[in-house]
Amino acid sequence: CSGRSVPFTKRLHIDKFASGRTIGGRNRNSARQRHPSIQRIKLHTMVQSLNTKALLALASVVRRPSLMVPHVSLDNVSQLHYQALRDKCGIRAVIFDKDNTLTAPYGDTIHPDASLGLQAAKSVFGSENVAIMSNSAGTLDDPEYEDAQRIEHALGIAVIRHDEKKPGGLPAVLEHFKMEDPATLCMVGDRLLTDVVFGNLYGMLTVHTLPLCKGSENTQDNTVAKVIRTFENKGLYGNWFGGRYMLKNRPAHKFWPGEEECPLRISDNPSTEPNK
Repeated sequence: CSGRSVPFTKRLHIDKFASGRTIGGRNRNSARQRHPSIQRIKLHTMVQSLNTKALLALASVVRRPSLMVPHVSLDNVSQLHYQALRDKCGIRAVIFDKDNTLTAPYGDTIHPDASLGLQAAKSVFGSENVAIMSNSAGTLDDPEYEDAQRIEHALGIAVIRHDEKKPGGLPAVLEHFKMEDPATLCMVGDRLLTDVVFGNLYGMLTVHTLPLCKGSENTQDNTVAKVIRTFENKGLYGNWFGGRYMLKNRPAHKFWPGEEECPLRISDNPSTEPNK
């Protein structure tokens, strides 16, 4: 690498080759034969389109700030008591975000801190009632759903196909699980303005987790998502009156009686707790 920046038009031209799309009616294999250097290009991230649903949801959050307040806040998915979710909260299925919730950004292997949680969710609810809803894999940004299929093979659970990004996409979720009442679903993710707002808009039980990867581990994360997530978390969990007020007034749920009657956070050593 010479250190010079690549013009946008040239980068876009290269991305089209590397993404496997046809260019001028020619397939990517013939293009790579004519341009051997393209074979060395490896895309580490999927190019995500603008999430207009999240932008539109901001208006709702301004009017109802409680939409971005989760029912439960945890460090990671392995601290969630899945058996209590099923037996005491009326939950029949669990939806996970993927990036920084189950895996490293754009990765397809389970993160060590999430491994026990995913295993427990599948054990308690059955793999058919646990799924991923990502704003990258399984969307229109995922050509031929190649990423979704690879993740399904790696993690052993379905990736929901949906055209609308969170906080949209409810019909696709209900159709996937063959359910009618969103209150029987639990949404788990690391983003307040997408995962938590999505769940709260439709009456799901919402669980917010901190990002799995930090610092040098998180270099592959989407830059915009990384910046917005930082502001989200500081706004809710920062030591100021607004954040403290919202956390003291978490939204109610149709079936969950609340943390005092039904705690959903297990100890920091999940292996000692029942998640059967």
